[in-house]
Amino acid sequence: MDTKPLKLFLSLSETLHFGRTSALCHVSPSTLSRTIKQIEDQLGTTLFYRDNRSVKLTPEGALFQNYARDTLQRWESLQNSLLVESNELQGEISLYCSVTASYSFLYEILNRFRRQYPKIEIKLHTGDPAHAVQRVQREVEDIAIGARPDQLASDIAFRPITISPLVFIGPAQDQTMTQDLSGLADASHWSQIPMILSEEGLARKRTDQWFRTLGIKPLIYAQVAGNEAIVSMVSLGFGIGIVPLIVLENSPLADRVHILSVTPELPPFEVGLFALDKKLKSPLIQAFWSESAPEPTVLPG
Repeated sequence: MDTKPLKLFLSLSETLHFGRTSALCHVSPSTLSRTIKQIEDQLGTTLFYRDNRSVKLTPEGALFQNYARDTLQRWESLQNSLLVESNELQGEISLYCSVTASYSFLYEILNRFRRQYPKIEIKLHTGDPAHAVQRVQREVEDIAIGARPDQLASDIAFRPITISPLVFIGPAQDQTMTQDLSGLADASHWSQIPMILSEEGLARKRTDQWFRTLGIKPLIYAQVAGNEAIVSMVSLGFGIGIVPLIVLENSPLADRVHILSVTPELPPFEVGLFALDKKLKSPLIQAFWSESAPEPTVLPG
C-alpha cells in the first residue's frame, strides 16, 4: 500500500506552505503539486484554496484530512499486528539528526541495533537539529535526535542520551579577543562583538535570552543553519559563536577555535530521541527506542 500521497497531503494540510512541505518531505515542489492534484482529481473536489500568497484547506479538505489521519493510523495498526505475529522484526524506520549526531553517539546506537535487528532498514536524514521535533510532529520522520526544548508537546516522547554544555567559541588566532571576553560578561564590550548565531532553535533562544539579561542586543555578523557551520565561520575569524560542546568535540576544526570561559554560563543541552507517543506502539520503533538506552556500566569487582 502506497501511503506517501496521504502523508504528503497531511503535511501540507499542517504547514499550508508548498515550499516548506517539499523540504520537509524531501520531494520537489512539482512532485508535491502533482500529487495533490491527482488526489483532487480522484476525489472530484478541491482540497485547498491556493493563490500566490496563501494556502488554506477547503471544507472538503478538512474532511479528507480526518480520513487521511484515520487511514494511516489503521494502516500502522495493521502493520504492528502483523509484525507481532512474525518471528523476526523487519521493515523501515525513518531517522533524522544532525551530521554531528550521525557520527558521534548515533554510531554506537546503530551498531548495537543492527546486530540485534538485521532486517530493519534505517533511512537516515541529516539536517539542522532545530527541526527535529517539528519533523516528528508532522510525521515526516519516525524518530529524531535533538536538544530537548524548554516546553515539550504532550504528544511527544523524549528519551535522553547525553548532556552537552552550550559554549562560547572564538578564533584561535585572536588570543586578545578571547582573553578580553573571558570572565564576567560586560555589556558595553559584548555589544560591539560580531556574533555568528543559529537562525533558530533552542541555542538561538538561549543566546537571545543571555543578551537580554545583559540589557543589549547581539551584533549579528551571520545567522546560519546548523552548528557545524558556526564552528567553520568562527575558525575563519568572522566573530564569536555559540555551539553545543559535543559539536566542537567532533569538529575537524576544533583546534582552530578556543572556548571562552564566560559568565553567566548558558544552560546545557539535554540531547536525546524524539518520537510521537502513538508511534511507540510500533514494534520497530519501540525496538530502536529501547536499544538507544545507554549500555550499563560494569564495575570491576
